[in-house]
Amino acid sequence: MITGSSKQYFNINASTGALSVNEPIDREQLCELKSVCLLNYELVLENPLELYRMEFKVLDINDNSPSFPLSEYHINMPEFLSPGARFTLPNAQDLDEGANSVQNYTLSPDEHFYLEMQIRGDGSKYPELVLKKALDREQQATHRLVLTAKDGGNPPKSGDVPVIVTVLDTNDNAPEFEHSVYRASILENSPSGTLVVQVHATDLDEGPNGEVRYSFSNTTSADLQRMFSVHPHTGEVTVNGVLAVQRPLLEMLIEARDNGAFGMSSTAKLLVEITDVNNHGPEITITSLSSPIPEDAAPGTVIALLSILDKDPGENGKVTCQISENLPFQLKPSLQNYYSLVTSELLDRELVSVYNITITATDLGSPPLTTQKTVWVQISDVNDNPPVFSADAFDVFVEENNPLGAFLYQVSASDPDIGENGRVSYTLRNSTVAGSALTSFLSMNLANGSIYAKRAFDFEQLRSFHFQVEAKDNGSPALSAAITVNVYISDQNDNAPAILYPTSHNGSVAVEVVPRLADEDYLVTKVVADDEDNAQNAWLSYHLTHSSDSTLFQLSPHTGELRTTRSMRSTDFLKHKVVVVVRDHGDPPLSATVTVGILLADTLPQALPDFDDSGEPPPLLNATNIYLIVSLACVSFIFAAFIFFLAIIRLCRCRTCCCCCPADDYKKYCYSVHMLPSSHLPADMLEVTGVGKLTHTYLYRASVGLGPSNSSIPNGDAGNVAGGSRLQVPGPCIQVQQVQSDRSSVVLVVSAASFRFFPPRHVWEGCSVQNILRASAGEQVSIHGTWRKCQSLFYIS
Repeated sequence: MITGSSKQYFNINASTGALSVNEPIDREQLCELKSVCLLNYELVLENPLELYRMEFKVLDINDNSPSFPLSEYHINMPEFLSPGARFTLPNAQDLDEGANSVQNYTLSPDEHFYLEMQIRGDGSKYPELVLKKALDREQQATHRLVLTAKDGGNPPKSGDVPVIVTVLDTNDNAPEFEHSVYRASILENSPSGTLVVQVHATDLDEGPNGEVRYSFSNTTSADLQRMFSVHPHTGEVTVNGVLAVQRPLLEMLIEARDNGAFGMSSTAKLLVEITDVNNHGPEITITSLSSPIPEDAAPGTVIALLSILDKDPGENGKVTCQISENLPFQLKPSLQNYYSLVTSELLDRELVSVYNITITATDLGSPPLTTQKTVWVQISDVNDNPPVFSADAFDVFVEENNPLGAFLYQVSASDPDIGENGRVSYTLRNSTVAGSALTSFLSMNLANGSIYAKRAFDFEQLRSFHFQVEAKDNGSPALSAAITVNVYISDQNDNAPAILYPTSHNGSVAVEVVPRLADEDYLVTKVVADDEDNAQNAWLSYHLTHSSDSTLFQLSPHTGELRTTRSMRSTDFLKHKVVVVVRDHGDPPLSATVTVGILLADTLPQALPDFDDSGEPPPLLNATNIYLIVSLACVSFIFAAFIFFLAIIRLCRCRTCCCCCPADDYKKYCYSVHMLPSSHLPADMLEVTGVGKLTHTYLYRASVGLGPSNSSIPNGDAGNVAGGSRLQVPGPCIQVQQVQSDRSSVVLVVSAASFRFFPPRHVWEGCSVQNILRASAGEQVSIHGTWRKCQSLFYIS
């Protein structure tokens, strides 16, 4: 057994191979603070000669009790501190490891203090003395406590240290470090004065109580205090001597204390890593290399063998070898100092055809030394990639009414393979479109994938369809891929709007009935239209281009609703006609027209009127109306002139009768009233006849008195009259018309069979009446009078 240690801790029996302990092993002396203590030996076998490495792990036993660096600790506390104030207590040291090291701390009972464990940033625990009850220096100026550290051995061991707390009356703020743990790294050959780290603490107090001085804590070992020094004012930690240590990590506690009368302090941990000097870099040697390799090589295929050697001893001589993580290769350790470069996954020449593999060997020295070596590996091609289209699907937009043979689209697929493996040809897969073969719609160029139309598309019949294009390479075996091509036929404005409602049959006008008392905004009808085109070509707007009454109707341009703009009037025409134009928004726009007849009626008539005419009232002053007005005026003027002429003639005759008629001629104008029995007249009927020259029609004024026997006139001309009243009939009321050459008669209604005639008083004054007669029924009487004033009044009773 061969070892590099100065002591031989083990013996081996050459004949039996039994191992035995040669001398006692002190793990704490051998490995100090290492978590794992290993002893390395080389075992040499003879016949044949073989070499084996042996490692002995020295296990720890609980043979050391926890101990404190000082025999007694003093803590000064101001009396005005509030409960909860904390003071760091010293850590106990136990040379054992793991569970045998210090596990917990206890504090002797005291009503003012209790113990609490804290965790630093690096995970280590330390005890803190916490004030539980406010201090009173006048009552008790000094508190003596006992801090006990216990390990986790079986049985457990412990160590005690007195803690003396002195209650002060000043300075209530302790300095605080910026970090609870400071880390630094220096070379093992760093000269004296090399700056390790600069710590900094602040104190909130003012004046001397806020001035901070730095020093090593009493818990820091004397060896470390000799190797390093801390500046009391700046907090700079520097190398003070030769760093002759075997431990790679040194731990020190830096204390910051203010200059108050009763200085307060706090501590921070300083971890210093001592780095070994590394002056040899690794050496890389390529012993074998296979290139090129096919891209379908299985994972684990060996590409190269490497030999790596570093002449430095210890950690500086240990080498780690690696390559980039994004490469499909990995290094596997083979024999000692040998590595194999193998494939870790499938290769793809189409992605990377040549790999520039950089092998990096790094030792574990500080600072580490690195050596790199580049290996070029070429990848040969196999037909492992089908053609790939640039998209999952292609969308082709073509306008309808396209010319025959129009170019529609060119599909393109790429094959990353090379040579024949990468040459692509295109074909259309068999399918049907709208019941017809796809080849009747499209044709394709096999070489470049151009697609052409073999017929004109109609958007209204076929808006879209899809088919598949297959791309195939010329590899062996050939690989192929298919893609779906969606053809969308774009709309052109080739369809005019179609009127769906109201509809007309055989060119007739659609009729809507509107109540004559319809209010304002009454919905007359709604024009509904449809356009087979799409998008803006099918966006319809409604316009009222003609209306028989522009003030009566309005049309919504978006909904097509025809409504009244005001309430209906009795003077409005009974029928109206409007013309509505429905127009799309194409370019150029197309339109359709519908004529709507509107009938104002409260009920639906049995027969609709004719709306084939213009549907609007004729203008008030057209040519025909002017002719009618002129003709009516002329006729009216002629009639008025004729009446005026007759009035003049009548006036002239009256003057002739009144002034020129002699007294002897009165016999010519004698009238006789005959009471003639008649079988066809009732008893209350009287026939009055006149005898004389009645060649013209004369008008008379008469007052007829009705007796009490009858109160009505049979023929209804006079209406109902109360008995005994006198009916004043304005003349001309009694007409004597010429029936024969010289005889006229009139039938009068009387109330009794007897009557009498007498002239009125004013007639008596101007006329001479010869006879005033009384007559009974059936008697004939004659009245003779002289008409000096050419007028007469007869009172018949």
